[in-house]
Amino acid sequence: MNAGDTAFMMIAAALVMFMTPGLALFYGGLVRSKNVLSTVVQSFFSLGLIGLMWVAYGYSLAFGPDIGGVIGGLDWVFLKGVGLEPSSSYMTTVPHIVFCAFQLMFASITPALITGAFAERIKFSGFLLFTVLWTTIVYLPVCHWVWAADGWLFKLGALDFAGGTVIHLNSGMAALVAAIYIGKRRGHGRDSFLPHSLGMSVLGAGILWFGWFGFNAGSAGAANAVAGSAFFVTHIAAAAAMVSWVAAEWMLHGKPTVLGAASGAVAGLVAITPASGFVGPVSAVIIGLVAGVLCYLAISLKTKFKYDDALDVVAVHGCGGTWGAIATGLFASKAINSAGADGLFFGSPDLLWKQVVGVLVTFAYSGILTYVILKVTDKLAGFRVTDEDEVMGLDLSQHNEVGYNL
Repeated sequence: MNAGDTAFMMIAAALVMFMTPGLALFYGGLVRSKNVLSTVVQSFFSLGLIGLMWVAYGYSLAFGPDIGGVIGGLDWVFLKGVGLEPSSSYMTTVPHIVFCAFQLMFASITPALITGAFAERIKFSGFLLFTVLWTTIVYLPVCHWVWAADGWLFKLGALDFAGGTVIHLNSGMAALVAAIYIGKRRGHGRDSFLPHSLGMSVLGAGILWFGWFGFNAGSAGAANAVAGSAFFVTHIAAAAAMVSWVAAEWMLHGKPTVLGAASGAVAGLVAITPASGFVGPVSAVIIGLVAGVLCYLAISLKTKFKYDDALDVVAVHGCGGTWGAIATGLFASKAINSAGADGLFFGSPDLLWKQVVGVLVTFAYSGILTYVILKVTDKLAGFRVTDEDEVMGLDLSQHNEVGYNL
């Protein structure tokens, strides 16, 4: 047991928890004022819903004793045996319960990311059922594959330091399927869907940036040199992506936007996540610069393919997470983290194909299972609100509240 590592990991877990309210503000500012509360509560309520699931069975299925490299067993249901002594497999210098808490915060934000794709048009009851089913059937197995000591992708050698595949690529693919399945918002392409409070969204993006230091540096599992490196490259990749996103939109559309600056920073944070513990500052700059331009250009895909991803989850998290996973295979260096591997640009092509395998398998698994879950949710609870409720706004129709009394 190491007191410094324990304190560091508790702070990191708190930072990651803070990201979910940050996401709520980021998403909440991007919708119309009549839907701000319904959008905010979908992220915020994930903290409660996933928290209970995590204690009951989530942690056990994600990290419990392995079954075939695919899923954990039920040995740790209701956190049986998960106590104050360190685990023999995970973050071995901190109490096992602290590692459990840290991973809970990751699990809480992942389904919340998906909600941006179907913002302004779903029932709260449908959101709840979808979140329970998706977390259980999609998130927990993918988490086990990548991060559990006996997970098959972990044993293959695919690298994901802090969640590029498990969280961003996974949720981004689910967001694409959900946006297509649920359909466009009423009046899409005709009515105005401008963000009602960009100031709120910038505040949310700032909180996400702040919390991301816990997200990435905390994934080192200890207050050590790798954590310090991950902390720095997290910031520099976000900075680079912010600049490149704004530069791209300025050149292509004539104006730099506040929304572009906020979105660019988030895109950089997404892209550096899987690589953060394995790359140096120069590599992080390149990853960030590419992410800003790539994710900005990816927004046009929803127009080309005619789906309504309300808050650009697919472009930022799906495309950003995919680029981050591939970039890890290009830029990872054992000089930064001896427990990692060398990527293509550091003399080893093997890692790149392992990263591609992880990307493709996650795409397929998340995409297919998300579609099935959407069908089941629609059948059992209904997913989309009525036209009348959508026109009224979800704050009133779903929660009998309004975001602003002016």
